[in-house]
Amino acid sequence: MSRFLSQLRTELQLVARNGEQLLLTIGIPVLLLVFFSLVDVLPTGTDDPIDFLAPGVLALAVMSTAMVSLGIGTGFERSYHVLKRLGTTPLGRGRLIAAKISAVAVVELVQFAVLVPVAYALGWSPGRVNVPAAIGAVLLGTMAFAGIGLTFAGRLRGEINLAVLNGLYLVLLLLGGMIISFDKLPAALRAGAHALPSGALADLLRETLGGNGTQVATSWLVLSIWAVVTPLLAAKLFRWD
Repeated sequence: MSRFLSQLRTELQLVARNGEQLLLTIGIPVLLLVFFSLVDVLPTGTDDPIDFLAPGVLALAVMSTAMVSLGIGTGFERSYHVLKRLGTTPLGRGRLIAAKISAVAVVELVQFAVLVPVAYALGWSPGRVNVPAAIGAVLLGTMAFAGIGLTFAGRLRGEINLAVLNGLYLVLLLLGGMIISFDKLPAALRAGAHALPSGALADLLRETLGGNGTQVATSWLVLSIWAVVTPLLAAKLFRWD
């Protein structure tokens, strides 16, 4: 346990020292939430933009941490042979993986602790709230996005992995129903957008934190599939060196 806690502390220190990761995981979600709530320029399809944006930005925060931050950090550690060395130490690969997953969970808690009060301050007033279901959706989303991030991190060189994950982040942000309603997307993109993990998680958080989901059953199915398939894919394709 002491080895695990020591590695967890190290993982959190690495996140805290990395300004780019902090901007991505906390700064950008807060900026998007505040700006687009006050400047009504997005086609959200709601009377008050914050009702649409708050759950979507919470989903974005999960994606930022579990996919981009974890994936980029792990990719550079693999490229620099850090993972190979850590895997042969008394820490072991099991504790290393557990520490990384726990670090993601801690960062997500910090993100929610920041974003939820900001959303309330901006006028968010969710109606029907189902906290256990919301936690379940976040857990599935974390598994799905972590699987995607680790799949790329385990196969690509650090610099290429950085570019790919940042590009994917933008695609999922724009097409995943987080800040733009699916109804406002071109018809040719709409069906594919509903199959994305970002869209499924955003829809489920809108349902569990306000009762405003649109395709709840489909979203649970889509997110569950991503949460099972991508970690298995990451485990199969991941190379430690």
